[in-house]
Amino acid sequence: MKYDFDKIIDRHNTGSLKWDVAYNELPMWVADMDFETAPEIIDALKKRVEHGVFGYSILPKEWEDAYITWWRDRHNFEIEPEWLTFCTGVVPAISSIVRKITTPAEKVLIQTPVYNIFFNSILNNGRNVIESELVYDGKDYHIDFEDLEEKLADPQTNLMILCNPHNPVGKIWDKDTLSKIGELCYKHNVVVLSDEIHCDITDPDSNYVPFASVSDICKNNSITCVAPTKAFNIAGLQTAAVVIPNKNLHHKVWRGLNTDEVAEPNAFAVAATVAAFNEGGEWLNELKRYITDNKAYVREFIERELPMLNLTPSKATYLLWLDCSNVTDDATVFADQIREYNGLYLSAGRQFGECGKCFLRLNTACPRSVLEDGMNRFKDALLAIGSNKQ
Repeated sequence: MKYDFDKIIDRHNTGSLKWDVAYNELPMWVADMDFETAPEIIDALKKRVEHGVFGYSILPKEWEDAYITWWRDRHNFEIEPEWLTFCTGVVPAISSIVRKITTPAEKVLIQTPVYNIFFNSILNNGRNVIESELVYDGKDYHIDFEDLEEKLADPQTNLMILCNPHNPVGKIWDKDTLSKIGELCYKHNVVVLSDEIHCDITDPDSNYVPFASVSDICKNNSITCVAPTKAFNIAGLQTAAVVIPNKNLHHKVWRGLNTDEVAEPNAFAVAATVAAFNEGGEWLNELKRYITDNKAYVREFIERELPMLNLTPSKATYLLWLDCSNVTDDATVFADQIREYNGLYLSAGRQFGECGKCFLRLNTACPRSVLEDGMNRFKDALLAIGSNKQ
């Protein structure tokens, strides 16, 4: 490999959300990688810093060109410049869109278990969550389209937040599935907000499908949030984009983002984005192979050492979704016990929806030696704690 993903970087005392823990603890929870970002991005940022002036920024044409070229070449989707709006992050965009597209007390549909911050963006803005739970068959997940349509048909449901690819279950939705979702939402006058921030972290033999690329129905009834931040580990630079082909929807969201003052780039957002999309492809290709190998290591470890657990198949993201139902009825308690026992810090599944109460989420985006430490801690803790099923 050209790039060194085995390098250990001490992130303590750097103001890191993930690593603001005791020195004996190993955080493998939040979706934050422990790899240095691509050297090409670091070089671009160094060049920007050396300029020495960090005033108000605008969005040059090279910013939109970087998005357009990346999605055309990587994802076979042609984005028009007028569809793009800058935002400081996918989560600020989602919250702003919830406020602009829906009114207080209306319902926003999500497919649980799902990224926990969706709940915050809905509930904190005075809207109601309506869940269409994904069906778990003991191994994998699929959509209950009958339940989905029933909830989309509720006159109070006006927005659906789609997670594509899906966090935490690591599923890439295929074109037929996305098309069906699009048709049902169009039928019941529900706008689709597609969070596609994890789209570039897929197994090398797998590709995600942009929701808006599926059909004219999907394109004209959707809002898509994208960013380089997850794939290139630059979330702290606060840079993202919202893609909206429909002119009326675009204007509404543009107004909302500007009203909420989350549509202005900082001095480093453009340089990092352009470098990521224009120069970071080789780094990302190697990263994807490394993460895929890490996920395979975890799968083999569990099959060999922890057969009482079930690992959901994952083709996307660097997060793994662990079914612990054979050893616990409450993974929140279980996660706390593990952390107290030897410092391994995992995400408890209940925060992703009540249907995740027996699951844990594990972040594999770290050097292999760190992952090996984490899995050995997991095994030791599980053997020491044993089952706490009632």
